[in-house]
Amino acid sequence: MHDYAAMIRLAAAGDFWSEVNWPFLWAAFVLVVDNLVRIVALFVVPRNRRPTAGMAWLITIFWLPVPGLLLFLLIGGNKLPKKRTAKQEFATQIVGEIADREQAKLGTELVLLPVGISNAVQLGRSLGAQPMVRGNATSICIDYEESFARIATAIRAAKHYVYVEFYILVHDDTTNDVFEAMREVAARGVKVRVLLDHVSAVRNPGAKRTAKTLNEIGARWAYLLPVRPWRGQWQRPDLRNHRKLVVVDGEVGFMGSQNLVDSSYNKPANIRRGLHWRDLMVRVEGPAALGLEAVFLSDWFVETGEAMPQSIDDELRVQLPGQVDCQILPSGPGFGRENNLQVFVSLLYTAQERISITSPYFIPESAIMHALRAATARGVEVELFVSEIGDQAVVYHAQRSYYEELFDAGVRIFMYRPPYILHSKHFTIDDKIAVVGSSNMDQRSFNLNMEVSMVVYGESFVRELDEVNAVYHQNSRELTREEWSRQPLRSQLLDGLARLTSALQ
Repeated sequence: MHDYAAMIRLAAAGDFWSEVNWPFLWAAFVLVVDNLVRIVALFVVPRNRRPTAGMAWLITIFWLPVPGLLLFLLIGGNKLPKKRTAKQEFATQIVGEIADREQAKLGTELVLLPVGISNAVQLGRSLGAQPMVRGNATSICIDYEESFARIATAIRAAKHYVYVEFYILVHDDTTNDVFEAMREVAARGVKVRVLLDHVSAVRNPGAKRTAKTLNEIGARWAYLLPVRPWRGQWQRPDLRNHRKLVVVDGEVGFMGSQNLVDSSYNKPANIRRGLHWRDLMVRVEGPAALGLEAVFLSDWFVETGEAMPQSIDDELRVQLPGQVDCQILPSGPGFGRENNLQVFVSLLYTAQERISITSPYFIPESAIMHALRAATARGVEVELFVSEIGDQAVVYHAQRSYYEELFDAGVRIFMYRPPYILHSKHFTIDDKIAVVGSSNMDQRSFNLNMEVSMVVYGESFVRELDEVNAVYHQNSRELTREEWSRQPLRSQLLDGLARLTSALQ
């Protein structure tokens, strides 16, 4: 009897489920989820985000709710994990204490600087930059292979330690001399430490050879911002450490735009196109080298947990070999929000006669555009050097989308001729101030990448950069408004679409 009743209930249940309108229920479920995603996005996405970026994300999510949400969850935040952030804050605190002692002994007398420049230097200091220090000697190198030769020579002179940190670091035929120099000094007991960005390392040819060589040398090395979830190492995957620097014994440093890799980056596509990168590296001798060392040690501590030195009083008794004043400006997640952008804009407003900017990926924030418009309005001559061709299609078209605005602002645009990619990142203001480093003039460098820049006050350094700009002029052609007005409709469409995607930060 009981079995019969159970059978009846099952049959009834089966009839019920067979009568359900499954397509309707599924459509209703999708509709609910679709609208729920959009409603939640309205509350979450705009919070603490630039209006342009917030709007771009909302458009993406409203257009493609589920894929847009997944993309936002993957790359929508620029915060580092709490554990890494805590390490970064501790490192910044230690570096700040060292910097205070450095400023007391070696700091530039800011009262001697022009008011605008002094304010920019103090702004940078308040946002995580190191103090401006006096007595540095600097030299610029724009020859790709010669730059490696200079680094190798400095490494071979090391007595105590060598610190090497690059966004892209590859052992190939072009960089072999640098690796051999590290091998030689390590063999005689010099401490060699190397940091390289993880994602860039695994994406570029030669990763296995590079790791094998570093192990054979006996160098201690680590990946920067590793993305290895199976090891508990995870953050937004496109948060990258983009710095390029070398420090030898706290006395000599190198920094700039050049990666430690062949000028073709060893990529088949670049080799087929005949592409080669053109870069700029600065050799600095004096107290500023200690600033670069502090940046490396901070990154080393965050990645390895190895404690930083608590005192560098002995190192503070350094020679003052030159007359140039330098301020090391690290930036990225973990520092004051967009501290490099804030310093750059502050400096641009000090211009009285001329501004010259070189940036391979020029996708300016509105603050930079306002500063450039203000500069030209008060009679300042502004020129911009970019590459005529690009190595990254989306970035290339996003950059082009700003050319009309730049023309309207009175900016002259010079395009470096192919097959070279002008990869240098620097700008000069009038005759006394310049900025060089790894930071592009784009939202990635301002918001996502770990960068290092150097603010340089000194007429001799600006003159040397002017000579570099003269070389750029010889190898560039000026883009005119008339030529730009003849751009095909297809290019205009791609430029506009790329500009929208550039705001997804």
